[in-house]
Amino acid sequence: MGDILSYRDLRVWQGAMEVAVSVYRFTNSFPKSEMYGLTSQIRRSAVSIPSNIAEGHSRPSKEYARFLSIARGSLNELETQLELARRIGYLPENKFTKLAQELSIIGRQLNALLRSIRR
Repeated sequence: MGDILSYRDLRVWQGAMEVAVSVYRFTNSFPKSEMYGLTSQIRRSAVSIPSNIAEGHSRPSKEYARFLSIARGSLNELETQLELARRIGYLPENKFTKLAQELSIIGRQLNALLRSIRR
């Protein structure tokens, strides 16, 4: 494994960015009436995950851990919002399943990164 010189080198950040891009693409099909509701909430949660990973990366370990915890909270928030979108018929089951799997991987990576910096 290569050296981590930037948050961009972190697989967890890369995966979170892919999820954010995917979220932006599929929420384009949400009803226009949701633009300032669920669409906005889902997008903000998705963007918050890689943003907090990036923002915390250059900080001291204790602060970095706090930013990673915020990213983990945003991940849980996004999972909940995606579940709601699935239940009300805005998000097809296959898309939900794929995103849920990706978020599960990101969650495990966040937990591992948190453990590594808390040592």
